[in-house]
Amino acid sequence: MAATHPAQSALFGETPAVLIEGWRYEAGFLDTGEERELLRIVQALPLEEMRYKDYTARRRGISFGGHYDFDANRLRPSPDLPPQLVPLRDKVARWMKVAPEMLVHVLVAEYRPGTPLGWHRDVPEFEQVVGISLLGAGLMQFRPYPPARDPQGRPSPHIDLVVEPRSIYRMRGPARWRWQHRVTPVQSLRYSITLRTAAVQEP
Repeated sequence: MAATHPAQSALFGETPAVLIEGWRYEAGFLDTGEERELLRIVQALPLEEMRYKDYTARRRGISFGGHYDFDANRLRPSPDLPPQLVPLRDKVARWMKVAPEMLVHVLVAEYRPGTPLGWHRDVPEFEQVVGISLLGAGLMQFRPYPPARDPQGRPSPHIDLVVEPRSIYRMRGPARWRWQHRVTPVQSLRYSITLRTAAVQEP
């Protein structure tokens, strides 16, 4: 389920995922037929390069149910989820034990070889974050948030977790808010489908 960088093993032992409260991972969430059909769907979508203020990322993507405007720092409308992706949303909702309509946002992203995703936490408009990997594996790295350095100026150690093709993961609670994560440059073509619930509104 998880792999560690050699430098992390002595610090975190053999099961680093258990140190991230609120992280859940399951390999084989999809079978090969489901993956093949989803690849057919996502590869036909009009994916575009993703912008973050003045930075244009190497990954391409498309959002449904809303997209975040990093210039205005606000969520803006996006098209509704295509009917072809509704069965996946419903299956994810059953896995999470929530109503399908709680999954208000879906992002489909393409990672070509060498494409990274830098350190971040998802924007605060969303609460739970669920991700599905297609075709290729991804290496997710986690570090405490806010990042800290030791007295010698060295950054906090990170935890490495591999997300395999056809797997699913969920971040909620501490995993969602007390950690940052990134995806290291992928070795082969990979697609991800990320689903999010809306942030909990304070009374």
